Amino acid sequence: MFAFMSAPVSLPAAAAAVHSRVASIDLIRGAVMVLMAIDHVRVYSGLPAGGPTAGIFLTRWITHFVAPAFIFLAGTSGLFYGRKHSDLSRFLRIRGIWLIVLELTVIRVAWTFNVDFANYLLGGVIWVIGWCMFIMSWLVRMRPRTVGIVGVSIIALHNLVMGPIIQATPALGEAWKILYIGFSNGPVNGTPLIILYSIIPWIGVMAAGYGFGTILTLEPARRNRLCLQIGLGATALFLLLRGFNVYGDPRPWSAGGQMPALLSFLNTTKYPASLSFLLMTLGPTIALIPLLDRARGPVTQWLTVFGRVPFFYYVLHIALIHALALVVSKVRLGSVSPWLFTNHPMGNPPPPDGYTWSLGLLYLVWALALVMLYFPSRWYADLKARRNDWWLKYV
Repeated sequence: MFAFMSAPVSLPAAAAAVHSRVASIDLIRGAVMVLMAIDHVRVYSGLPAGGPTAGIFLTRWITHFVAPAFIFLAGTSGLFYGRKHSDLSRFLRIRGIWLIVLELTVIRVAWTFNVDFANYLLGGVIWVIGWCMFIMSWLVRMRPRTVGIVGVSIIALHNLVMGPIIQATPALGEAWKILYIGFSNGPVNGTPLIILYSIIPWIGVMAAGYGFGTILTLEPARRNRLCLQIGLGATALFLLLRGFNVYGDPRPWSAGGQMPALLSFLNTTKYPASLSFLLMTLGPTIALIPLLDRARGPVTQWLTVFGRVPFFYYVLHIALIHALALVVSKVRLGSVSPWLFTNHPMGNPPPPDGYTWSLGLLYLVWALALVMLYFPSRWYADLKARRNDWWLKYV
């Protein structure tokens, strides 16, 4: 699919390398799509994010791998697109704007099932992917290695340098909520916009993924060796920095606090994503790539279908999960709770008394949603494989 090799190899070897590389990316993307649905079912379950029990904490924690992998691989896919097409900058610019518009319109309605735009807009993961693609449309004019170095530098240094930069640039004011601070300080002044994913450090993640794409163009043995070294190295660095509370997260862990020591250790900062959070999630993801090259079987095929149509799946799964929540409410309570039409996932009030689901029900609805999502996703993946209409690459 993305036929580019940086070193001369035989044609059969090149074909096999390209096939396994793309299969790995689609498989990882499919896996994180499946994990993502867990947290989005949780939104409508009324269960809190990250606590208070270990089961609820880990239900939330496992989904932390989603955004880093999704955004990192979006950068990688950008590099592959540029190897095959000459319009990479234009494509990223148009797709970025398109994603931002969809986040604030179609996706917002899917989350809320209301049209109260005047009081609630959300800058979520699709929003930040759109802005990062827009910025990447200029960055990709540099060499991939340079873009990768810029990305890694942002990931590594933002916890150190962004505080002083913000203090030194008071004129930017509310713009820092979009650029770095995010939702913790409320909506952007004068607007109903709540920023869940700030541009920094996620532009660094996408840029790093773009540079990482050059590694995936290498012959398989070298590629897999580098993936293991980078992935395990990042994981080891996370354990070291986090273990000694040296650097990389504004929220130190403690063995004697209210939260059990292991959960406190894993409770890294996602908004904005800290260095520890990104090492914890991207390290294992990259290290898994060599193993996934050899993955076969029905589960692999099933996950790959989702990974081939990630944006189509994303839009569809929010609306479907929300609709299933309405059905669950009707069955459990005898009526559809008005709470399900409030401004989810960041502007909604606490769930009403008696509404909250059990973890078992959460996972049951999640499994049902995945079964229902498979068939339209397979149809759309087949459509994209058969046709080359220009609009298909934007959905």
